Amino acid sequence: MYEFKLPDLGEGIHEGEILKWYVAEGDDIQEDEPLVDVETDKAAVTIPSPKSGKVAQLGGQVGDIVTVGQVIAVIAESGEALPKIAMPAAAPRKPAAEKPAEKPAAAPPPVEKPAAPAVPVAALAGRPIPAAPATRRLARELGVDIGAVTPTGPAGRVTPEDVQRFATGAPAEPAAAAAETAEPEKRAEAQYAAHAASAIPFLDIEPLPDFSQWGPVETEALRSIRRKVARKMVTSMVLIPHVAHMDEADVTDLEAFRKKEKARRQGQPGGRLTLLPFIVKAVTAGLKETKAFNASLDPFREEIVYKRYYHIGIAVDTGRGLIVPVLRDTDRKSIVQISADIEDLAVRAREGKLDVEELRGGTFTITNVGPLGGTALIPTINYPEVAILGMGRAQEKPVVRNGEIVIRKMLPLTLSFDHRIADGADAARFVTEMVRQLSDPNLLLLEA
Repeated sequence: MYEFKLPDLGEGIHEGEILKWYVAEGDDIQEDEPLVDVETDKAAVTIPSPKSGKVAQLGGQVGDIVTVGQVIAVIAESGEALPKIAMPAAAPRKPAAEKPAEKPAAAPPPVEKPAAPAVPVAALAGRPIPAAPATRRLARELGVDIGAVTPTGPAGRVTPEDVQRFATGAPAEPAAAAAETAEPEKRAEAQYAAHAASAIPFLDIEPLPDFSQWGPVETEALRSIRRKVARKMVTSMVLIPHVAHMDEADVTDLEAFRKKEKARRQGQPGGRLTLLPFIVKAVTAGLKETKAFNASLDPFREEIVYKRYYHIGIAVDTGRGLIVPVLRDTDRKSIVQISADIEDLAVRAREGKLDVEELRGGTFTITNVGPLGGTALIPTINYPEVAILGMGRAQEKPVVRNGEIVIRKMLPLTLSFDHRIADGADAARFVTEMVRQLSDPNLLLLEA
């Protein structure tokens, strides 16, 4: 008997949802034939059989969650008996939540002296540790793990005194307890400080009501990719102060050039030649000049990481949710090469055939809703990147040129960026340079 365990599907992936079995118990299967489709929070993958034989047992049903290292199938060799083997049960998909039972309103609990936290407040739930740069430097010099220090400063901050006490082994005095004998306003501030790092003020998520009481409803499980999108978008919107800069590019001449080249290259690799590869090339040129948009911010080390490579993510709409495959080294490729890469990645993304590695390592993202309609959009940054470009629909519009009203094809562009590491002036220069290049295809080809 061969016990086949769910293999490692990529860095950071610990589980997947069973989408489809290609075999049933008792079926024969050959090595490398499709065994099961598993969807992770990044992509759907088809896992082949590791060997030939007869399927003795399957370790889950469609919709179950299986973890890396869990036995998902038992394969018997030819002529071997098929006894049942005890396997750990896969976790079933959680059913839709039922309407919560009504509870009588409880009286507010009496205000009590807050107990000293069992663990440092700053270290809870992997949240950023509130501390000034000088305090962090002192911790490094003393060899102190700042995450292990109990904070006593305002709003749960770790102070230099906290670090010194930890280094000498002296007991820390939590802020709330230290203010026991202080005046009322100081006591209230201390009580807040003991809890500030563990919650978002005023955030109180209540259970949804039972919508069926007002009419028919249907529910659908939040599948792996859609669940990942939800988590990333919440993370991005909570952590990053978004700012959007908008402009329009006159792509009349570029469109004429694109259509001519598309007709000439019909049937060749990259021959479909949409506007997107030109945008990718213009973005890459802009990132070389404005390095802040090709970076990430590390809030724990308080450092900006500037990337010296250019991997551009392109948002692809699929039936399972939004997927962002990554175009590698766009600074080293021609527009035609980029066009061919876009065609390949988009097709395989919609078919669920992308490798997990093809979804990682992006430095900047472009999302294009133009083909679907809409004049403009404000896209959400693909965390941990710091900027994203949104493209609307290019359409003919009356504009003023040299004092006359003429019809030109205009492409709306929106740059959403992280205001912690870039300012409005940086965004204006970045987008203005893009507009300049897209307005003249000769300039774009020369400078990009």
